[in-house]
Amino acid sequence: MKLFKQMHTYDEAWPTVTLAFFLRYPNPYASHVLSCDVLSRVLTPHGTLLTTRLILKRGAIPKWMPKGIVSRAESWIIEESEVDTVGKVVRCSTQNLDHVKILSVRESVVLKEGSHSGQTAQITEARVVSNFGWGLARRIERYGHEKFQRNIERSRAGISLVLSLLHQSRLRALSYDNYPMDPVSNTGTVFDSFRPRAIHSSASPRASNVDRTDTDRDVVAPLHGNETPHDHVPSPKWCWNPRNWFR
Repeated sequence: MKLFKQMHTYDEAWPTVTLAFFLRYPNPYASHVLSCDVLSRVLTPHGTLLTTRLILKRGAIPKWMPKGIVSRAESWIIEESEVDTVGKVVRCSTQNLDHVKILSVRESVVLKEGSHSGQTAQITEARVVSNFGWGLARRIERYGHEKFQRNIERSRAGISLVLSLLHQSRLRALSYDNYPMDPVSNTGTVFDSFRPRAIHSSASPRASNVDRTDTDRDVVAPLHGNETPHDHVPSPKWCWNPRNWFR
């Protein structure tokens, strides 16, 4: 059995990080996530939101794995979460439903207010277990542990990107030129790749009066080198000019 524990701090308030956490699919860093469906969602009288989601992910079978042991690379994941709106804590656990004898990964995530105002702490713990015989159990556990470490970094990059897009939406909401805005895609759709949504709506008669650069239309672009998701978030310069708000 392999154990994993890590803590990360976002320089964002807890409500914003919580929203980004549940809106993290789809994103360009999670191309392995094929679908995400809400099975149940209940708000208790005490103000706690309970949600169960079913997620389909595509994995990669290592070349050293004997053929015929794993019939398919896809795996169903059950995600159970509770959002304590009073205590401002999110508790989320995920567990794969198939291939559990070969590799079982149980992950738990806690989001709570950080030690400083305006920050959110994320505590991630995982347990990687393989009950497979033939002397491969330890190798499978080591492979699963290393892959989980790589995926956790991509997961944070995806949440950071969603946080940036949320800020962008808030800035653009100051202008009435962007309405009606395109709705956010439902989680119940199947997706193989991330497709940027259109920012501007041609339905607005006043949209043509605003000068926009090509950068404003490039919501997401591939990352290179040491770039971060924030480097590719467009800067709506026109939005900072109050005269544009009332055109």
